[in-house]
Amino acid sequence: MRILLWHVHGGWTDAFVRGTHRYLLPTSPARDAAGLGRGGRDWPSTAVEVPLDELHDADIDAVVLQRTDEIETVERLTGRRPGVDLPAVFVEHNTPKGDVPNTVHPLADQGDIPIVHVTHVNRMLWDSGRARTAVVEHGVADPGHLYTGELERIGAVVNEPVRRWRVTGTDLLPGFASIAPLDVYGMGAETLPEVLELDADRVRVEGDTPTSTLHRELARRRLYLHPMRWTSLGLSLLEAMHAGMPVVALDATEASRAVPPEAGLVSADLDALHAETRALLRDPDLARRKGDAAREHALAHYGLAAFHARWDEVLADLLDEHAHRRSLRTAGSPGRESR
Repeated sequence: MRILLWHVHGGWTDAFVRGTHRYLLPTSPARDAAGLGRGGRDWPSTAVEVPLDELHDADIDAVVLQRTDEIETVERLTGRRPGVDLPAVFVEHNTPKGDVPNTVHPLADQGDIPIVHVTHVNRMLWDSGRARTAVVEHGVADPGHLYTGELERIGAVVNEPVRRWRVTGTDLLPGFASIAPLDVYGMGAETLPEVLELDADRVRVEGDTPTSTLHRELARRRLYLHPMRWTSLGLSLLEAMHAGMPVVALDATEASRAVPPEAGLVSADLDALHAETRALLRDPDLARRKGDAAREHALAHYGLAAFHARWDEVLADLLDEHAHRRSLRTAGSPGRESR
């Protein structure tokens, strides 16, 4: 299939474009959100950049939408209406905001564009009305078993921890940093030690690190901390598990499904999480055993093969449903004689 999609979430797109289809990524001279293209990523040759002004004549089998304004953008640039003239599916990456659990999805109560959630918790929480919904859980490329745990430090990946604050559990970090030094990777964390009023020897900001370097360096830390309160399941958690890291995670959204008991601890009890952190720091063999269990679970449930197989099912169903609806519209067109 020839699938049109925008480069919105780098980690998710990295997994998606490694499938068996041809992926059309809009690009503009500005290389902004409207036309980032590949964004310099090392993706397969089947991930093809297409200038915005060439989309009108492009051969497209389906479009994967990730932002609501892309519906209008696709119609304007291609002359085809998503869900009507062009098979379309909307990927919902985020947990609902606002009046949860009464938050109504922007695409609720329409029947043309199904909504695919990246976690079961997301589908359960969003009010999608009569819109068709499905879940395709995350898949990540296996970085390999990289874990050494040689450093008695805690590793975490949190983007924009100062701006997002309680959403990402940033306020919980001092409790863990009091147990062992904490290394935080991710964008927008430069002022974290100052904001948390902690010395740099307790919280060290590693910044936005290239993926291959991130995996290797993170795996040198004794354990992975996942303090997120209200986000969809972070790909960095799954990457850490693939690398063989044991996990200490806040029991929120999809974490309890992603991290089995033998891989670490998922709990809302902060005292219990602190105790587990101390135990893993104190016992490298325990940490390694739990990291091995984390890797085994991640490979079985969040590998690329399962991710692509599930997406192939969704896309096949999407094309079949679109063809069926189109035939019904054609059959019901004025002027056609019934036979």
